[in-house]
Amino acid sequence: MATLLHIDASLHPGEASASRSVTAAFAGAWRAAHPEGAVVYRDLAADPLPHIDGLTVSAGFSDPAEHSEAQAAAHAARLALIEQAEAADAIVIGAPMYNFGVATSLKAWIDHLILAGRTSGEGTRSLAGKPVVIVASRGGSYEPGTPREGMEYVKNYLAAVFSAHLGVTPEFITIQLTLAHSVPAMAELKPLAEASRAEALAAADAKARELAGRLGGKVAAGV
Repeated sequence: MATLLHIDASLHPGEASASRSVTAAFAGAWRAAHPEGAVVYRDLAADPLPHIDGLTVSAGFSDPAEHSEAQAAAHAARLALIEQAEAADAIVIGAPMYNFGVATSLKAWIDHLILAGRTSGEGTRSLAGKPVVIVASRGGSYEPGTPREGMEYVKNYLAAVFSAHLGVTPEFITIQLTLAHSVPAMAELKPLAEASRAEALAAADAKARELAGRLGGKVAAGV
């Protein structure tokens, strides 16, 4: 039974969020294609993690046998997040752009996930090669050739941090121009926004079905 870890970080609920709509479509297609599989859901906006602090960092670089009570508790919570990611056969992440960057709740999750000697570091990357699909939503467009190309700090950051630290090469589904329906100055971009949303939903459906089929077969075969 293959397991999908579904993570959302948008501040907006349900259909009001572009990224949530697409990750929900991904999870729905996964379930339809692989009904024997499981979906584990984590909403980082509704249930935010504490940002990583000195106590958590010190616990990660010290012998567990020497942890204080506070260090032990912080490290145990961190390990639970890591184990949840390790147990998943694939991960889908909603990554809205806020002020040109990722949501702070998503950054916190990533900071906890990167642990030297376990998920990060040569020869110890427990998540290496895991399929990760990231739904990158943004109010405008930051694609190559656009005026704001140089301000794209979501996909560029996530691609770099997942690859360099975790040994993961994420795939991206991008949904653009999400503010076209609410910002008058962007009204003429509504058709492009609708096309981007339709393309993102179709891509999510196709990728989820492909992964569910491939990973479900591997699990059934004991691979």
